[in-house]
Amino acid sequence: MTELRHLQTRGRRLAYRHRAGRGPTLVFLPGYMSDMDGSKATALDAWAEAQGRAMLRFDYAGCGLSDGRFEDQGLADWRDDALAMIDSVAQGPVVLVGSSMGGWLMLLAAIARPERVEGLVGIAAAPDFTDWGFTDAQKAELREKGRVEEISPYSDAPYVTTRTFWESGESLKLLDREVAIDCPVRLLHGTADADVPWRLSLTLMEMLRSADMQTQLVKGGDHRLSRPEDIALLIATVATLLERP
Repeated sequence: MTELRHLQTRGRRLAYRHRAGRGPTLVFLPGYMSDMDGSKATALDAWAEAQGRAMLRFDYAGCGLSDGRFEDQGLADWRDDALAMIDSVAQGPVVLVGSSMGGWLMLLAAIARPERVEGLVGIAAAPDFTDWGFTDAQKAELREKGRVEEISPYSDAPYVTTRTFWESGESLKLLDREVAIDCPVRLLHGTADADVPWRLSLTLMEMLRSADMQTQLVKGGDHRLSRPEDIALLIATVATLLERP
């Protein structure tokens, strides 16, 4: 395992693990309430090590081993964390791999750093989920009470969304217009995803400006796409993207 390091940015320390190697650097962007030690991130890192490729994993502020309170963070804060990692830790071009909310962040980062981002791989990418992922009643509760708590299928801890995060996400929605990204994009999505509808990847495919774009649906795959065969597909997709002319 690579050494745990910290980047000081905007008054707080972000934890990360970075391995030098052949570029472009793979940068993994975790999902909501996740961190850099998830199964997909670590499996991709192990593959990158075996291939001698550069890889960067990190925790957003308030997540994992990074400083900050989770409930104080907005989507814009985590976008800025990703940009700080790209700007200060990764060297040269990058390929971003985003899981769920990380798929939204990879799009925002690619728009902000088009000269650095050479490719995107989304795993159940969830852009604009502050819009389509909440009922009208939940949105009213967020406005009035400042938070919504839901039972999480992945953890004993409740799934908490704050008004800070929700309002930040609403200000960064992408799918109401063409998404100005031109680099190659690969999307993976399970048809049994109970959290992010797989048809969203088809919508994203239509809205992205890139002409080099592919979407692969995994029959029976759930939201996490973390079964051995799913991870093998992720690695094969990343490898093929990196090897393209």
